[in-house]
Amino acid sequence: MAAPAEKQSSKYDDYDFPTTAPEAQPGHPGHTTPEQDAKVEQLRSELEQEGYTERLDTLTLLRFLRARKFDVAAAKAMFIASEKWRKEFGTDDLARTFEYTEKPEVFKYYPQYYHKTDKDGRPVYIEKLGNINIAELQKITTDERMLKNLVTEYEKLADPRLPACSRKAGKLLETCCSIIDLKGVGITSAPSVYGYLKMTSAVSQNYYPERLGKLYLINAPWGFSTVFSVVKSFLDPVTVNKIHVLGSGYQSELLKQVPKENLPQQYGGTCQCEGGCEYSDMGPWREPEWAREPKWANPKGNKGDVPAENPVAEKPTEAPEAPQPAA
Repeated sequence: MAAPAEKQSSKYDDYDFPTTAPEAQPGHPGHTTPEQDAKVEQLRSELEQEGYTERLDTLTLLRFLRARKFDVAAAKAMFIASEKWRKEFGTDDLARTFEYTEKPEVFKYYPQYYHKTDKDGRPVYIEKLGNINIAELQKITTDERMLKNLVTEYEKLADPRLPACSRKAGKLLETCCSIIDLKGVGITSAPSVYGYLKMTSAVSQNYYPERLGKLYLINAPWGFSTVFSVVKSFLDPVTVNKIHVLGSGYQSELLKQVPKENLPQQYGGTCQCEGGCEYSDMGPWREPEWAREPKWANPKGNKGDVPAENPVAEKPTEAPEAPQPAA
């Protein structure tokens, strides 16, 4: 049974899920110091003076502050840059209006999807890089639409996925468990793959801070660990501790974090969703007991319906006929 939401501390804190982090980590909700609480209020006040009224809730501001080591000026600059990007990119309306009708075709080359939860109750995100063929993808879609899909999924992670997972777990969950499958990523495909990933990782780091719980890089090719050992010297130690580089014998380590029944069969689990796990979007956010209508479904201000990008009526993405099993 999920715990009731805690008492709200601000007019912006309109939550219907638990708001205390499960572990007593510095700067996390429910475990902040008076000095950190004061910095939240300072950041909120300064942003209000700048005219901002959205996303000023405590959980959001704490994520930006943690990302900038509780430097209020740096967190404020990051928040303002994020809001500028959201306005320019049309982010607020994407979850409600964007239709990725080419998804089944795109997934032949680049599957990326949320699927059930790990043992901590967090959403599991799976991305397979080995089949990426940028040239073929550009015949099906555009870089802009791929990026819009990524952003749409980030918005849906924030609401309804994480709130539903928090309700079911009875504790605040703000991050996800990511599995990146590197099988098939070779020397020839690496430049285009990493070029695209550089663009997408910039979006996650700059505009969706503090969303990574654990990251498993599986089927890492020969030499990858050596390269990563150099790269991690430039990363924050907290981030490094979240990343696990595993070769082809990853299953036992992965199953320590993800229940076998929640992990797709191709990765050593037993899950076989009808139509394919990559198309099911299964998780607490699909379970009536825990799911709630996302706030973006009813935008503020009675702006009226924003027309969808595609004239096709909105409907769940269907799996292609007889989907082929991944290699």
